[in-house]
Amino acid sequence: MKIINKFCLLAFLLLSISALSHPLDEFLILDIEEGQMNLEDEEMTEEYVAALKRQQQRRLAAKTGSERFWLFTKAGVEHIIPKGIDHILFVLGLFFSSLFFRPLLWQVTAFTLAHTITLAMAVLGVLTIPGEIVEPLIALSIVWVAVENCLFKKTTKWRPAIVFGFGLLHGLGFASVLSAYGLPKANFVPALLAFNIGVEIGQLLVLLGAAVLFWLTRKKFWYRKRVQIPASLTIATVGFYWFVERVFL
Repeated sequence: MKIINKFCLLAFLLLSISALSHPLDEFLILDIEEGQMNLEDEEMTEEYVAALKRQQQRRLAAKTGSERFWLFTKAGVEHIIPKGIDHILFVLGLFFSSLFFRPLLWQVTAFTLAHTITLAMAVLGVLTIPGEIVEPLIALSIVWVAVENCLFKKTTKWRPAIVFGFGLLHGLGFASVLSAYGLPKANFVPALLAFNIGVEIGQLLVLLGAAVLFWLTRKKFWYRKRVQIPASLTIATVGFYWFVERVFL
């Protein structure tokens, strides 16, 4: 028994010496680098997030201009496909709104222009709206567009203006994602442009996929009854569920 006690005492002393030889700061840094630390304190969490952003900015600064451009373009595409399900449904809502290409083009152009404006303003810090407000409104924009598709056989004259307004909201949603990447201050404009190009590519891929599946049937007499209205009702239902989830759950 004495031998066991001595062995335990020796082990305790060795562990203590080992702990003293590595300051707590080193263990803290190691945990952060390994991504295994769960910070409970809100202030520490903010500092941790700020440290990660600084690290991302240093890594971005080390890349070439073409590498940064490709990185942000890819991020823009991925934010639509596959991560941006709400934005995909909104774009599909635009697609199912019209049987003709020109009205669809006007809506997509209005949406693109609007979200580009608020994306730039939000990232620059000119406009800041909490996600708790933006996200439910984005969900409602999906519902509105889809319900309009069911109520009106043709695209209304005010539809591009409404889509422009909703595009402003979606731009704020894009900005929250872009900010998380840590935009390089020295190359702000190219990075913002690359991300926006990626978003547009993602949107065009969604529209192209929808066109391949449904465009040839758009002139069928049963298109509105069997395709346009059921698809729009499905989109509206999902959008309304997201609204309830984001507000009350």
